[in-house]
Amino acid sequence: MTQIDPRSLIAAWPKAELHLHLEGAIAPATVVELAARHGTQLSLDDVAQRYAYADFLGFLEAFKWVTSFLRNPEDYALITTRLCEELRRRNVVYAEVTLSVGVMLWRGQDVEANYAAIRGAGLRSGLRLQWVFDAVRQFGVEKAMEVARWGARMKGKGAIAFGMGGDELALPASDFRGVYDFIRGEGLHALVHAGEVGGPESVRDAVEILGAERIGHGIATVRDPALMEILAERRIALELCPTSNLRTGALARLRENAEARLASHPVAEFHRRGLQATLSTDDPAMFSTDIISEYAAAMEAGLSAEEIAQIGANSFSAAFLPESDKKKFLDAYHAVIRAQGLL
Repeated sequence: MTQIDPRSLIAAWPKAELHLHLEGAIAPATVVELAARHGTQLSLDDVAQRYAYADFLGFLEAFKWVTSFLRNPEDYALITTRLCEELRRRNVVYAEVTLSVGVMLWRGQDVEANYAAIRGAGLRSGLRLQWVFDAVRQFGVEKAMEVARWGARMKGKGAIAFGMGGDELALPASDFRGVYDFIRGEGLHALVHAGEVGGPESVRDAVEILGAERIGHGIATVRDPALMEILAERRIALELCPTSNLRTGALARLRENAEARLASHPVAEFHRRGLQATLSTDDPAMFSTDIISEYAAAMEAGLSAEEIAQIGANSFSAAFLPESDKKKFLDAYHAVIRAQGLL
């Protein structure tokens, strides 16, 4: 093992991503191209400056800026095609991709036309993709319900879940109980970003009030041993994105240390305490990362290659897929890591 580059081992694994924002995967060169389509001249340096931020609110502003160049279905088709090309390069064989439908509605766009373009580009890629319709928490309950209704309409066309991102400190989970009751009644899965910049109580509320089946980020859970036991017992997976937590300042906030580095990320503790930890990129272009780098970051946080291989399997086990499909993916995955001597 010491003579083999761990990244080369990880690169060979067929991988799944469960926490991946389409709009956060727009590479700088594609931002330049999109801006030019709409009459704005940008350089790569311009984009790099926008993609540099010191905290979570700065990240939200950058996300708002980059989505301003998504104005029609053709733009969404382009970024979906580019994302699929990147997923193939990293040997990602399955992904649940989050779409900022709340932002589309805020900008007055045609959600159905945008989604048709996104889904069409995904189908042409040949990858196995499913889609999460995401609301922006700070936009409020009525806007979240509008996103939920769109998700329900598209359920038979690849939409599998409703999620809620944005500023988790803006409004209490209890405000959104009715929205989550609605989506469950429509057969959609329930996702919530929680415990990223909020405390463990944010994760607890997402689980107990909203019925979250997986938690986006959830790093604050490490401060509540009883909550960790609940998540482990109920097999509520954590969608962990170490580089994102570093770049947004969420990790520094958690550790109360402005100099916090990836080595202090709680992924190792979660795994060793029996939680179903998974690894994803979140907004890979905006954080200058990729899925192989996220696995390497988990090793930096103290996990062995064998433990990382176990986490890789979790992303298939926690996916919103039929059990027969999970088994096929897992059989192929285990065949690769077994050949590497990691199983």
